[in-house]
Amino acid sequence: MTLETLVSAVKENTTTLASKMNLESDAIIINQCNINAYEEYEYGGHCIRCYSFREKGVGLSRNNALMRAKADIILFSDEDIVYQNGYAEKILKAFETYSDADMLLFNMSVSKERATYHTEKKTRIRWYNCGRYPTYSFAIRREKLHKSGITFSLLFGGGAKYSNGEDSIFIRECIKKGMKVYALPVLIGKEVARQSTWFHGYNEKFFFDRGVLYRYLYGIMAKPFAMRFLLKHQDVFFQEGNEIPLKQAYKLMKQGMKEMR
Repeated sequence: MTLETLVSAVKENTTTLASKMNLESDAIIINQCNINAYEEYEYGGHCIRCYSFREKGVGLSRNNALMRAKADIILFSDEDIVYQNGYAEKILKAFETYSDADMLLFNMSVSKERATYHTEKKTRIRWYNCGRYPTYSFAIRREKLHKSGITFSLLFGGGAKYSNGEDSIFIRECIKKGMKVYALPVLIGKEVARQSTWFHGYNEKFFFDRGVLYRYLYGIMAKPFAMRFLLKHQDVFFQEGNEIPLKQAYKLMKQGMKEMR
């Protein structure tokens, strides 16, 4: 069984990125920048294929990598991820152990303000709990994914119309296609803190876009899930100094839901 890491990057030096990330597998790097180019090199005995494109959008970047992937297992990643020694072996071993799994989600060490999840025990992922896992936690059987026809949304995520959520939509589509998805308490690396490409505070766009996403993910259950989301994170969203109170945030989310009808 083989592993390939699919890296989405923006204006990176692709020749040093494999070392910077501590890659231990073959990899495809999609670099969104101001040129169109291709280069290939070897790092640690692995083939690193680098594509530079004049384009914008994380969904487009991931799809470009996905259509070129060759390995049995593919791991999605970002330029700000640094992997632990042995991460590739951990991932392949996990797929051998959980042979019924089509997709596995792994833990990543992140700063407190960026932490949306931490898996402490093996968990089956369903439609109702798929909304908090970032794409860089995803590893999936490539052939199964290619046969499904699933790709990343071009409407959601950095560089797209709606600011985030392409990761949650991707998991939901995999589940709808009958794939078995599990989250595992296995740490594979860390995220290096950097300025977000899409988050600019808990403003009107943040809540409106989240409403669009929730309608897409949860359908007629979008409103109760939205209220649960706001109440769960109210200590963060509605601190002193934040301009938008809970009632207005909920109204903005409902406005966003109407856009997806």
